[in-house]
Amino acid sequence: MLKNQFNFHPNDVTVVQIVANLGAITGGTVVGYCSQIFGRRFSIIFISVIGGALLYPYTFTSSKAVIAIAFFEQFCVQGAWGVIPIHLMELSPGSFRTFVVGTSYQLGNLASSASSTIESTIGSRFPIAAKPSATGKAVAHYNYGLVMCIFMGCVYAYVIFLTFIGPEYLRRSFAADEDSDVDEVAGHDAVERAKQRSMGTSTNENDIQNAEKGTIQTKEQV
Repeated sequence: MLKNQFNFHPNDVTVVQIVANLGAITGGTVVGYCSQIFGRRFSIIFISVIGGALLYPYTFTSSKAVIAIAFFEQFCVQGAWGVIPIHLMELSPGSFRTFVVGTSYQLGNLASSASSTIESTIGSRFPIAAKPSATGKAVAHYNYGLVMCIFMGCVYAYVIFLTFIGPEYLRRSFAADEDSDVDEVAGHDAVERAKQRSMGTSTNENDIQNAEKGTIQTKEQV
């Protein structure tokens, strides 16, 4: 888009990309920190709405002002996407946390692997007036900005919808003692845990007996 549609010099394209990545780094850090205060769902939805509002200037600004817009757009993109992994970890059962996050990320890469080709193909159906190149020869140009705006708008809407209808377990503890399946895999003593939970209140013999039975059964199975 920058090179073929807006006729940016290669150096200008590099500057835009660098500033955009700086915005992404800043957005991931700032929004990630804020999500610990305001919640994952609110942070993802809020910053996605802001990013959606910036789509038009981001994809239709043909002047050097797009550099500033790119910073804030990528701030929103990585601000939302940076919170999603920890949100998924808090939603996932202990023994599947890394599997869910890692698999989701790779499936996302798989789904988006053809996006550049798809966008270019669709963009070629929206030609705009040919402009002379550096050699003076007219070169065909296409409205890639329109296609990018549509694609990113759909992604934002998809993320907002799924985040909105989903639950949230903010600050969920990842400690083994707080997760029964992880605790079992870690080999912690179930009897000791039951005794510790009962201390300070009242001794629950049933819990201890059940824990002892579970430990004996586990040893027999081994």
